[in-house]
Amino acid sequence: MPGRPGTPPGSNATLDMVLDTTQQNQRMTHFSDHDAIWLFGYGSLIWKAGFAYLERRPAYIRDWTRRFWQGSHDHRGTPAAPGRVATLLPSPGAICHGMAYRITPETLGPLDVREKNGYLREVITLHFADSDTAQGLVYIATEDNAAYLGDAPTAEIARQIAEARGPSGPNRDYLLNLDEALRALDVEDAHVAELARHVRHLDSETSDA
Repeated sequence: MPGRPGTPPGSNATLDMVLDTTQQNQRMTHFSDHDAIWLFGYGSLIWKAGFAYLERRPAYIRDWTRRFWQGSHDHRGTPAAPGRVATLLPSPGAICHGMAYRITPETLGPLDVREKNGYLREVITLHFADSDTAQGLVYIATEDNAAYLGDAPTAEIARQIAEARGPSGPNRDYLLNLDEALRALDVEDAHVAELARHVRHLDSETSDA
C-alpha cells in the first residue's frame, strides 16, 4: 500500500486525522474479570513503560511484524507534521520480539489514553523464553485508521523521523531508543535497524554541516 506523506497544514483533513480511540478501547471487556493481564509492548513500551506493573518479561508474538507505518500526531509529531511510530502488520511465519508486562486492569485506562491515536486493543498469544505461553493484549494501529501512513522508501521514512518532533519529544529518540532496547534484548529487527542507521547518518550530516 502506498504511503500517505501527510495532509497539508491547516486542512480539515489534517485535524480529522487526530484520532481518539480511548472510548472505543474502554468499551472492550477482554479480561475484565481477571486480576491481572499480560500486555505485549513492541514500541516505546519496551523502553519506556511509564506505568506500574506486577511483572516484566521479554516475550514474542508469532505471525506479526513491526513497521514504522503509523503516523504520530500527538506524541512524536503534530497534525501538520506527523512523526512515524511502530505498529504491527500480519505476517505469516514472522516473529516479533518485545516486552510483556503483567498489569492490573486499572492500568489499561491510562494506556488507552497513551495509545489513543489510532491504536486498538487486540487479544494475542504471548510466547516466553521458557516455552510458556499466555493470552494477553496488544495495541495495534491497523491500516484503516486515519493516522495510518503506510509504506514508503526507507530513506523517506528515516528523514520524516529525523525531522519530526511532538509533545513527547523528537521522533528520532523514539526510533533510536527502540533500536537500542532491541539490541539489549539481543534482538535484530532489520526494519528498525535500517531506519536507525539512516537517521544516525542524517544526524552526522547535520553535525558536519
